[in-house]
Amino acid sequence: MSTANSAPGPAAGLADVFAALGDPTRLQLVTLLCGSGLLSIAQLTASTAISRQGVTKHLQVLADAGLVHDLKFGRERRWQLAPERIDAARHALDAIGRQWEAALGRLKTYVESGDPELSA
Repeated sequence: MSTANSAPGPAAGLADVFAALGDPTRLQLVTLLCGSGLLSIAQLTASTAISRQGVTKHLQVLADAGLVHDLKFGRERRWQLAPERIDAARHALDAIGRQWEAALGRLKTYVESGDPELSA
């Protein structure tokens, strides 16, 4: 038996992205990378009250979700945003928003129809 909850929705496969972005520190790191391009751990650490090790752990979670990746420049690693996964999450949220608007529209039509069962 298939239910609405078991059908893959527009956000299928993006749970790791939303989980990674659900942490305020990781969201701050993504925001920094979004506005600044390539940044080193030292540059990212300077913008937070978290240790280098803490920032590195947060970056690894973001990397595992496909949101950031690093490039090596000699001994230094610089991090940058990988916009594809953020675009996918944005598109999923847009689709969910359209579904929500359609459902509200149907509810409004039903309520305004004056169906006697509704007032019982």
